[in-house]
This record gives sequence, structure tokens and C-alpha cells, in this order.
Amino acid sequence: MDRPNNLILRTTTSIIAFILLGFSIYLLFAGHNSPGGGFIGGLMTSAAIVLMYMAYGTNLLEKILPFNYKKMAPLGLLIATATGIGSFLFQQPFLSQTFGYFHFPVLGELELATAMLFDLGVYLTVFGVTMTIILSIAEDQ
Repeated sequence: MDRPNNLILRTTTSIIAFILLGFSIYLLFAGHNSPGGGFIGGLMTSAAIVLMYMAYGTNLLEKILPFNYKKMAPLGLLIATATGIGSFLFQQPFLSQTFGYFHFPVLGELELATAMLFDLGVYLTVFGVTMTIILSIAEDQ
């Protein structure tokens, strides 16, 4: 269902969605060291996308964001499970984490942890499930 052309709603949505998406990415990257992470980041991303669906309508947004949300949840579960099982390769308990410092040409030296991969899996799972549920309800209306 397409909404009428509402300039105020679309303008504020573009600003608010940008802020929500930026903060959700921040929470995703900060999550393995502090509260937050994949779960709340996935929820915030879903909120931003739903806001854009409300402002721009389903037809336009499906052209701009051609995601199959139903495939994101299993992909996220696969990543999170593989991260947990990967610790068995090093004779460590399930979901044991490790980290290291790596040098990247533009970014410099960064710490990378396996907990980040787990958070990415949770992020994709929550985002996929939330969007699937919300869009399924919206299609029924």
C-alpha cells in the first residue's frame, strides 16, 4: 500500500532513519565490549526500515532495498552457530572468544574479536525475523 506524498513525513524520516541506522551500527560494533550488540542493533535497524516503509510505501522501498528478509534469519543463525562451533577447532568450550590486533591500510590498527562475528549473526537473525513478522502483518492489512 502506497502512502500519499507527505513531504514532512518523508523529510523527517530520512533524517531519523539515518540516525537510527548509524546508532544501530555503533551498537553492533560496540556490543562485544559493552551492553548492546547484535540484538538491539537488529531491532533499531528494523525500526528504521519500518519507518521508511511507512513514509515511502512498499513498492518504492522494495525497489531500493531488494532484500529477502526471510533468508537473513537462517544466515544469521548459521553465522552465530558457526562462530560458537568454531571454538571446538581450538579445543576450547562452546562460544569461547579470541581476539587479535590487525593493521588495515586506511583504518590503522584495529582489534577484531570472534564475538563480533557472533553479534553479526544475532544482528542478521533479529533483523530478518523482525522484518518478516512486521511485513507479514502489514500485507494482511
